[in-house]
Amino acid sequence: MGSTSQASLLLQKQLKDLCKNPVDGFSAGLVDESNIFEWSVTIIGPPDTLYDGGFFNAIMTFPQNYPNSPPTVRFTSEMWHPNVYPDGRVCISILHPPGDDPNGYELASERWTPVHTVESIVLSIISMLSSPNDESPANVEAAKEWRDRKDEFKRKVSRCVRRSQEMA
Repeated sequence: MGSTSQASLLLQKQLKDLCKNPVDGFSAGLVDESNIFEWSVTIIGPPDTLYDGGFFNAIMTFPQNYPNSPPTVRFTSEMWHPNVYPDGRVCISILHPPGDDPNGYELASERWTPVHTVESIVLSIISMLSSPNDESPANVEAAKEWRDRKDEFKRKVSRCVRRSQEMA
């Protein structure tokens, strides 16, 4: 059995589990019923955070050799956050390839391992929204604002939340 069919079986199982037992804070489904490797995820802004009340859409794209390699996650909703690249790609440790970090910032234990599931990835993103890591930012401008100009940062995030509600 090839790795592609193993990956698709695993993704089908995870999708079925999420449909049977939805997790608070997000919903997930396929972008297109014929492609198990591309998921549409809506993350609800976590309560008591700047993102509270928002509905943020993202696309999760799985590699053919999942779960040996991590998916990529990209917000399609506007997002202002130190750990989200300007193009929407999410930058968190568990989405980085397994093994040692070539830049020496992360421990191998913080990076991708095949035990992660769609649920654990999305819960990590929700946690990232609650507590940004400005040590190695994907969006340097957002990280600077987060550190030095909190009011400006909050204003931009509020705008993202408002826009996400209009789209929902």
